[in-house]
Amino acid sequence: MSAPQPVLPNQVPPVSIEQLREAIAFIAETHQQITDGAQNVFVWLWEAIQGDFNGERSTGQIVFDSAISMIPGVDQVCDVRDLIANCKLIEEDRSNKWAWVTLGLTLVGLIPVLGSLVKGVLKLFFNFVRRTGGAAIAKAVDEAMTWVITLLRKREVMKYWRGVLRSDHIFGDLSKLIKVVRGHVTLPALLRAFDRGIRLIRNLVEKVDNIPFVGGTARGYLEMVEAVRAAARNHMGAALRPLQDVLDHIIRRLDLEDLLQRGAIVDTRNVHFRGTLPEARAVTLMRTTEPSPSWLSKGAGPHEMLDPSDPGLQRRLALDYADGYPKLTPDNIGSFHKIEAHDIVGPARLYRITSPGNGAAGDCWISEDVFHNLMKSSDPKAAWRKHLAVWPDWNANGQFVVMEVPEGQVLKGWKGPASSQVKDKQLPGKHLEGGWEQIVIKPAGNEFDTTRYYMRGGGHGEKLHPPGLSREEFQRLSPAKQKAYTQIRQEINDPRIKGPYETGWGTTDFDPQLRDARIGLPALPGQITNAG
Repeated sequence: MSAPQPVLPNQVPPVSIEQLREAIAFIAETHQQITDGAQNVFVWLWEAIQGDFNGERSTGQIVFDSAISMIPGVDQVCDVRDLIANCKLIEEDRSNKWAWVTLGLTLVGLIPVLGSLVKGVLKLFFNFVRRTGGAAIAKAVDEAMTWVITLLRKREVMKYWRGVLRSDHIFGDLSKLIKVVRGHVTLPALLRAFDRGIRLIRNLVEKVDNIPFVGGTARGYLEMVEAVRAAARNHMGAALRPLQDVLDHIIRRLDLEDLLQRGAIVDTRNVHFRGTLPEARAVTLMRTTEPSPSWLSKGAGPHEMLDPSDPGLQRRLALDYADGYPKLTPDNIGSFHKIEAHDIVGPARLYRITSPGNGAAGDCWISEDVFHNLMKSSDPKAAWRKHLAVWPDWNANGQFVVMEVPEGQVLKGWKGPASSQVKDKQLPGKHLEGGWEQIVIKPAGNEFDTTRYYMRGGGHGEKLHPPGLSREEFQRLSPAKQKAYTQIRQEINDPRIKGPYETGWGTTDFDPQLRDARIGLPALPGQITNAG
């Protein structure tokens, strides 16, 4: 059953003269005139519009702009200002695609489905995106997020939100509401929103139509906007895809923030896991579980593994190795169906599904797009095992980490669809499908996690016995003695890696695992969230 859609806020009442005066004072930066009751507020509006609005406002002003636009009716004034400013840019150069995209951002705010808080949040994101000129939308959305949180922490905003949706999951709720908006972003809807904006301008023009000088200026702006509207059908179509991309980036960022707010591991005394399954135990459970796990497919896998011994592939990889791309192990190569050298250019994010006993710094990662698709699937854990082909004895999951690649940094790595994985001898006729894009990078020695190995005690709810062994001490043990120990991440050493965060999937794949003892984690930095 799908989750219920959130209730949208009701329509706001018309703007009052006092609200109009306050809004114009802000957008024209003439705050001293707020209390000047003798000033004709509609004349003042058009005098303000005659000048150039400040396109280089400080971040604080942008936040205030978003907050003031939430006052009932004031958003109409802000819409008029932004619509006229957009049309001015288009009149200068109608072939400027980004000018049409920024017009589209304004028109989204005129779609009636929006409530005033959602509109204020979108206004913040849109103002940061406008500054980039479309060159770095993800970065602009990230920068805006800090100020969106600032806006949402305002007392009046929190009161409004709880009154409207009665929810504490504000980021998830905002994402759902903006997804509703995203569904309305079509060419006919934007043109209808444009017509709505023209009606707002026309209503304001009528207030000053007979006033000398001001009336003529106001009519001139109306005619300019109407001329742009006449050309919009031929130009807005090309702006539709970039506009939808902006909204998709915003939705993704809000979803991530919601996930991080809910999933931080802040108290290791309450964190447990059941350990990674030994291969023999995992194979037994995959054979005997009925019905078979949804991520385990029958027959031959559709995405054949690359052959590490293929001479042609070896020659191609050798050329890329010579260009500085990291050398791959045979297992790395076999995990790909197709492979190409790939530069991860910052700012960028990579994601890694992991577990308490699995490295945060490792070879295998996924892009933000793949992570987003994973998390919005009906069963993210099953999708991860199936489409990225991860056996349960490889990775118990339960956590994820995020690598923030800073601006100006380039990571050399490899990308391509994951190959299908098989265990022909142990599990004939079954496979993990693969096919989703994976990324392989090679951490430097000082970026690997510090790991400790703990002897496991007995009984239900067992604990690990400190102080544990270092990797070097563990490797000196015989294979028979090593089986008594469990590997635990002690500390994440790569400063770019944030986390771990909980996936919310749990760390089990089979019901019989629930009868296994839960292992209480020691209080180690590698299990406490590093949010940066």
